[in-house]
Amino acid sequence: MAEIVRMPKLSDTMTDGVIAKWHKKVGDKVKSGDLLADIETDKATMEFESFQDGVLLHIGVPEKGTVPVDSVIAILGKEGEDISGLLSGASGGGQEKAANSKKEAVGSMQSVASGAQTAVKAEIPAGVEVVRMPKLSDTMTDGVVAKWHKKVGDKVKSGELLADIETDKATMEFESFQDGVLLHQGIKEGQSAPVDSVLAILGKGGEDVNAILASLGNNSAPAKTQAAETQKPAATATQAAATASTQSSSNGAASNADGRIKASPLAKALAKEKGIDLSKVTGTAENGRITKADIENYKPGAASAASKGVTTSFVPGKEEFRDEPASQMRKTIARRLLESTSSAPVFYLNIEVDMDNAIASRNAINAIPDTKVSFNDMVIKACAAALRRHPQVNTTWMGDKVRYYSHIHIGMAVAVEDGLLVPVIRFADQKSFSQISADAKELAKKAKDKKLQPAEMEGNTFTVSNLGMFGIESFTSIINMPASCILSVGAIRQVPVVKNGAVVPGNTMMLSLACDHRTVDGATGAAFLQTLKTFIENPVTMLV
Repeated sequence: MAEIVRMPKLSDTMTDGVIAKWHKKVGDKVKSGDLLADIETDKATMEFESFQDGVLLHIGVPEKGTVPVDSVIAILGKEGEDISGLLSGASGGGQEKAANSKKEAVGSMQSVASGAQTAVKAEIPAGVEVVRMPKLSDTMTDGVVAKWHKKVGDKVKSGELLADIETDKATMEFESFQDGVLLHQGIKEGQSAPVDSVLAILGKGGEDVNAILASLGNNSAPAKTQAAETQKPAATATQAAATASTQSSSNGAASNADGRIKASPLAKALAKEKGIDLSKVTGTAENGRITKADIENYKPGAASAASKGVTTSFVPGKEEFRDEPASQMRKTIARRLLESTSSAPVFYLNIEVDMDNAIASRNAINAIPDTKVSFNDMVIKACAAALRRHPQVNTTWMGDKVRYYSHIHIGMAVAVEDGLLVPVIRFADQKSFSQISADAKELAKKAKDKKLQPAEMEGNTFTVSNLGMFGIESFTSIINMPASCILSVGAIRQVPVVKNGAVVPGNTMMLSLACDHRTVDGATGAAFLQTLKTFIENPVTMLV
């Protein structure tokens, strides 16, 4: 699915950006972490990296071209993908949005310039820079300071990391645009604050911070604790703005001409934090450049990463507990599941499936060289085939109407360290067992490696959750909106069954279907499960 890349707001005063240089041309393959372009802001020229894999299908701004923040600068997707709809939408709504954003920014600047802000600026000493929470993605309204790389009193050089900022989409590094001394941290680690809140104050040293804060007045918005933040946008938003670093600091990292190692600033920070020697890491990005993913996947670093796990000392007879800030992923999971349970009237249907034929079919399929199909792959294929027979289940409640999808996208629940992700296998009904297996393996690996793109978690019309590998016989799941149903898959059990009037050993599996009663009635759900049972018990019928 194609993704629109917009001009990010890379500094607190940025309203327009200039494409200084494109590092990719239309038709080039792009990997997550590859440089897309150099962007010139009102303060510096910075690198702009891709946060997804794909092919560069469209460049919306030529080199040296200037566009407002939020304008479309590129489109990434699959080779040969039709982007005419995105282009027509971008030329309308996207540019209108960017234009309105620019008008609002200009209007705001004019009103500020004509009012009390003139006096405020006059009170800020020369050489003092107020650093505000940047807008690092097109949907970002708040940011969390995940980590400070400098403390109050530290000297800061232009290009050095100030902090890691967690947005609604990713955790990104934020660099200083000037030399100076860190006089004030406006937001503590783990706290959240709106875009444009005072993040930090840099100066020469010795300035009266209280006087500077007083001169800022209401422009210094207070931070709110991470635990209290509940209004974040969904995690299924569009592509996050790429990590930015000043061009002056990247020149050494991007070239070996002077003997320095090519690595992104975030990769350098992670390597320093984990004690990893960058010279021993093989870069997988363009020209051997080391990215965050390379550091995370570096094998010798696994031990140090494991040592970071939090442990609690045990004292017999003593009551203890600890509170840990919820991650953005955990908060998103909590919010979306609460929305699902509080908004949808749900009922559950259970059915037991004979797995003898499915086991035999899987063994026959996996006997083919270079083929490995799981039972979950077979269930996903069966669900897709059953949805084609029962379009009422492949729906979404829209408030005053029911949306029927002609396509079938199956969400696949994947447990990860920080919670639960649901990557989507698209057009599952049109794919073979082996194709579904390949997609499922790739998406599951991306989920565990934290490389899933937002587009890969959007658009599910049905969801499958499987806990059978953990020995769970049966369970019920919470519907993953906007789908109307979610199927819970239990373990295959060896039990006595009755066949042809005789009790014989058999293999069965329990399925539980959670249905949104606004779109799916009991009889509809039951008919779907009957069809699904037929497909699983006789896998060859899925091919007819």
